[in-house]
Amino acid sequence: MRLILYSKPGCHLCEGLQEKLEQVANLSFELEVRDITTRQDWFLAYQYEIPVLCVEKYKYVENSDKNLVEERLPRVSPRGSVRQLEQMLVKYLSN
Repeated sequence: MRLILYSKPGCHLCEGLQEKLEQVANLSFELEVRDITTRQDWFLAYQYEIPVLCVEKYKYVENSDKNLVEERLPRVSPRGSVRQLEQMLVKYLSN
């Protein structure tokens, strides 16, 4: 499973979430950090909302070769603990 963190350099909330994600021990996932300043579409979509956390999922899309989609996860509180983050991930990734 792959999690995608939309972030930008110098964003303390983004850095904090990335650090917490790297400390999650009871879930197996690959973390990809995407710098929104490197692509205009990412910047326009997320400039006022970072950090944004998504999960890649395979989903059947009729008449399409693209079955891999990004599903946005609920916003994580910057004050939340690693344990709370892990619990949220278990809840949303088990569906």
